[in-house]
Amino acid sequence: QVQLVESGGGLVQAGGSLRLSCAASGRTFSTYNMAWFRQAPGKEREFVAAISWRGSIPYYADSAKGRFTISRDNAKNTVYLQMNSLKPEDTAVYYCAASNRYLYGSSYFGRSQYDYWGQGTQVTVSS
Repeated sequence: QVQLVESGGGLVQAGGSLRLSCAASGRTFSTYNMAWFRQAPGKEREFVAAISWRGSIPYYADSAKGRFTISRDNAKNTVYLQMNSLKPEDTAVYYCAASNRYLYGSSYFGRSQYDYWGQGTQVTVSS
């Protein structure tokens, strides 16, 4: 089992940047596929980015491609989401998620594939 704690959210102007962090407990972090999801008010929680347990394969939602970068540091039990060129539509609560299932391709995008979730961190982008 793994516990996840997000940090790094805040208020930023459009065009700005934020770096989210997700610290995981447990000695088996390196075996988990990790992802970021987000949920805006009144909307479904949606996939943003994911990275395989080896850290060699990142996946991005179309809305994140070219602007966001997911990375992980297994020595620090931490996964990051670097967000650049932020837009007001990026405003949401961002959640870190972990999965120890075998994932491939589009299966990384599904909420149901992830068994562990953090409490979320608020990102607000002003216009």
